[in-house]
Order: sequence, then structure tokens, then C-alpha cells
Amino acid sequence: MKSNYIWCSLLLILLTSCARQRNLVYFSDLKAQSDNISTIVNDGEPKILKNDVLSIDVNSTSPESNVMFAANPTSVNMNGFYEKQGYRVNASGRIKFPVLGEVKVEGLTIAQAQSVVEQELNRYVVNSIVNIKFMNFRVTVIGEVNHPSTFTIPNEKINLLEALGLAGDMTPYGKRENVLLIREIDGKRTMVRVNLNHQNVLNSPYFYLKQNDILYIEPDKAKSIEYSHSSRSMPLIVATISAIAVLATAFLHR
Repeated sequence: MKSNYIWCSLLLILLTSCARQRNLVYFSDLKAQSDNISTIVNDGEPKILKNDVLSIDVNSTSPESNVMFAANPTSVNMNGFYEKQGYRVNASGRIKFPVLGEVKVEGLTIAQAQSVVEQELNRYVVNSIVNIKFMNFRVTVIGEVNHPSTFTIPNEKINLLEALGLAGDMTPYGKRENVLLIREIDGKRTMVRVNLNHQNVLNSPYFYLKQNDILYIEPDKAKSIEYSHSSRSMPLIVATISAIAVLATAFLHR
């Protein structure tokens, strides 16, 4: 029986030694004892892109003007309720706004777009106040996270760590050193690898996410092995080897 235990112990050591240790610490290259660390902060303010959908509200001292410009396009949803459709940025980077006609907004920040629309409205309205919001600012986090999903971002600004926080953070199997960011602009898809074990990601132009970005957290090879067909049959193999060892030990001691 003693030799049986030795065989089983050796087998377990062999199986567990195959798994590579992972660095589960974000920004692990930071010193444990460090002074104040400063980085150049990219504010990540999003720009308006083609196919974005904008909610635009206009307020002024004139009730008539408010009525004229107040209504965002609406439709009736499947439950019979009216919901805002917003103003979609067309292929030429413009929105079609009541009275004003087409207004160029592509490439502008929200603040800049508000200023442009206000200037156009000043020809018809005195002291207008324009409030613009994204209606389609979403990011998707999938792969080795605890709660993969698509998240709508109300404040229109989010960074990599905040997105991972919404998704419940990575599982221990997630490759923190090889996060894949997928971004599409003007029909061109860009795929970038980001290393969250290094502090220089804080200065990366990809630290702040843009609307419709996708984060994919790739699983470590250890998980692939764990969930492979051969690994699922491993308990049966171990049991078979143990049974053979027991029989061999009993036979040798007869």
C-alpha cells in the first residue's frame, strides 16, 4: 500500500507542476515603496463619430422656441411607450436638426458640438442652452471576467480598469499581460494588446475607452488544459492508475 501512495503522490506532483504561475497583480512593476508617481493624463474625452446617436435638448427664454426645438425623434417601442431615438450622425458626419438643417458634428467633443449648435441657433433663438449626450456610448467586456456583458456608460467616460470593475474583474485565469482591445472607427477595425501588469499603460492612448470598444480577456493555457477533453477524463485515468497500483502491490506481496 505504501508504494501505491508513492505512485499517486508522484502523479499529483507531475500534474500540478505543469501549471505556470500567473502574475495577478495590476501594475506589478511599481515599486512597493515609492514616492509620488505622476503621469501625463489623457483625459479621454470622446469625439463624435459617424453612426453615433445623440440626444439634443434645447432650452431658451422663449416658450415657442423651446417647443420648436425640444422634440428629439421618437418611436413607439414594443411595449407601446414612446422612447427617444435621438439624432444619428450620418455618413458625412452631420445630423439633421429642425430648422437648422444639417450640422457638422463629426470629430467634435460634446462641449464643442454644443457650442456649434448654440451658435447656429442664435440666428433664431436668444440665449439658447444646448445639452447634448451620447445615446450609444457602450463598451463590451468578454472573456475571463466574472460578469461579461455590454455596459452603457452614462457619463461618457471610462477607462480600462473601470470597465473591468463593471465586469466583476478578471478571473485568476485572465491574461492581465495580454488584454485585447478591439476598436472600430470609420469602418476600420483596430486590435491592440495592452499589458495591465505594467504602469506605462496609464499613459497609453488606449487607457481610456471609446464608444463601442470591446475588451477581450484571453484565458491562460492552464484553463484550456483544465477544460480540455483529456483533462475531463483525468480523474478516471488517476483512478485507473491507482487501481492498477493497488493490484500490482497486492500481487507482489502474495
